[in-house]
Amino acid sequence: MENINQGFIVVICGCMFSGKTEELMRRKRRADIANRKTILFKPKKDNRYSETDVVTHNKQSEPAIIVESAKDLERVVINGDYDYVFIDEGQFFDPALARVCQDLADQGKCVHIAGLDMDSDGHPFEVMRDLAGIAEFVDKIHAICTKCGKLASFTIAVTQKSERLETGGKDKYDARCRSCLNS
Repeated sequence: MENINQGFIVVICGCMFSGKTEELMRRKRRADIANRKTILFKPKKDNRYSETDVVTHNKQSEPAIIVESAKDLERVVINGDYDYVFIDEGQFFDPALARVCQDLADQGKCVHIAGLDMDSDGHPFEVMRDLAGIAEFVDKIHAICTKCGKLASFTIAVTQKSERLETGGKDKYDARCRSCLNS
């Protein structure tokens, strides 16, 4: 799948609790084992489990560079000699992320982005949609519907939201299959 001599973009997307961050971290560990120079980013807005680390729902963690925007991310990468760029919670980034990732891949960097593909109202996150459109690889992964046990592709809010992009875990969101979403 991956050619380390050529840049590319990989999008890992899906609903809440599907294992997107776990998969991103697995791929980073693999690149680290191969002695590639890697860097991991997370948006400042994602402070659910840690201010400084990327953390999975089952509490696996990895130190990350915290950035407020795609431009900040680009500045850090340009000043380093990285082979692989890993970005968690892509949906929290501004629309410039797609252009930044495209530029990094054009420079020969292997860029992996994990993020929610849709909000809890079933609307695609524009930045993730744009990234999927330009990516060489798009891996949509699924959770398990907590209502019936089938594959889940959707996130529902279990509490009242005050904004579209609200951080949270099981306290605010749940995974649903299409049948349970519509029932």
